[in-house]
Amino acid sequence: MLIIGNGRMVTRDEETPFYENGAVAVDADRIVRTGETEELKAAYPKAEFIDAKGGVIMPGLINTHEHIYSAMARGLSINGYNPKGFLDVLDGMWWTIDRALDNRQTRMSAKATYLDCIKNGVTTVFDHHASYGEIRDSLFTIADVAEEFGVRSCLCYEVSDREGPDKMKEAVRENEAFIRHALKDQSGMTAGMMGMHAAFTLSDSSIAFCMEHKPKEAGCHIHVAEGIDDLYDSLQNHGKRIIDRLMDLEVLGPKTITAHCIYINSHEMDVLKETDTSVVHNPESNMGNAVGCPPTMEIVRRGILTGLGTDGYTHDMIESYKTANILHKHHTCNPNAAWTEVPKMLFYNNAAIANRYFEKPLGVLKEGAAADIIVADYIPLTPMDASNVNSHILFGMNGRSVVTTVINGCVVMKDRRLISIDEEKVMYECRQEAERLWNTINGWR
Repeated sequence: MLIIGNGRMVTRDEETPFYENGAVAVDADRIVRTGETEELKAAYPKAEFIDAKGGVIMPGLINTHEHIYSAMARGLSINGYNPKGFLDVLDGMWWTIDRALDNRQTRMSAKATYLDCIKNGVTTVFDHHASYGEIRDSLFTIADVAEEFGVRSCLCYEVSDREGPDKMKEAVRENEAFIRHALKDQSGMTAGMMGMHAAFTLSDSSIAFCMEHKPKEAGCHIHVAEGIDDLYDSLQNHGKRIIDRLMDLEVLGPKTITAHCIYINSHEMDVLKETDTSVVHNPESNMGNAVGCPPTMEIVRRGILTGLGTDGYTHDMIESYKTANILHKHHTCNPNAAWTEVPKMLFYNNAAIANRYFEKPLGVLKEGAAADIIVADYIPLTPMDASNVNSHILFGMNGRSVVTTVINGCVVMKDRRLISIDEEKVMYECRQEAERLWNTINGWR
């Protein structure tokens, strides 16, 4: 038994959303009780007690669109890279990196990313992987690290025609093999999807090949309308908009994630709503790639299940919350925009998306939910209660406010000390592999 208490507790449970001095009791991998600290300590006197020291206790955070393969891009300078637009960014940076990645580098990219996730209180990750330097077993390599570090993960491989038909098919088979592996997993910690890059990098026959090899229990994780070129390609070469094309190819549905959705119109929103397909917004990446601001506020208002991701730009979900809040106020010239939509995306919709793949309730502290719990060292300057917790998080915290992370009932970080992970050794090995990757890339140019 484990009790985490003596903190202001944000449960995300509608019945009891906030405790001034709350605690959560854990048995194995599930929450068995929430309540006042002294009440739970009396009920379970022999339980291990983690003292939040007046900080904030809340559910672990969820990232619904991550790119582990981008980890070694930090500080990378590629010879001759001078992008003039988004297609140059893709080919000159990201596709260049993934063409070189082998499974050793994928493993270390996963270690670096999961380590950072734990330190930022992210307990569930939906990753969209690419490593055309070595496709086979790449998802299994990431899954090995996820298991070692204890992070709940839903993985897929980014299928594309960009490296030719043989590698396209190999990528599809990697997805299929991993999905079937994940479906047999009984831990509740692993899931798989059929990943695809943007529609403009896939022919109809390639998408059909993906769907033929996708087990029926899984959906697709695909980039949609991230750049205007994706829309132009669909109109010019297929005579229809992207969402209509995906609808015709039977890609959409409740298990499918469409990332970005910047250049979609009202009709396409109707299709997403009708098919119960989810959307994931990635604010920092969109701004960094200069691809535009999506109509996220309208998408959310229409009742489309819309989550928040990072696209690999950061592993700090609170940072993305801050960015999205400002972006949509600026974009709409409306100071009231994003106050409710973005926290709904992060704290509720991400959990709803995740629970389409994981059985135990996520993103909530209540009896029967997964024991994914974080503690932040935030002591509020002003009154804090159920009505204003989101503003306290937005203006008072960041990911590195997290001091303790519990995933599936296991304490993986306590008082900012990683448990069973040699951070110094991991980072040394990451630097070695990053140098090898950089030398390979610049040796090509």
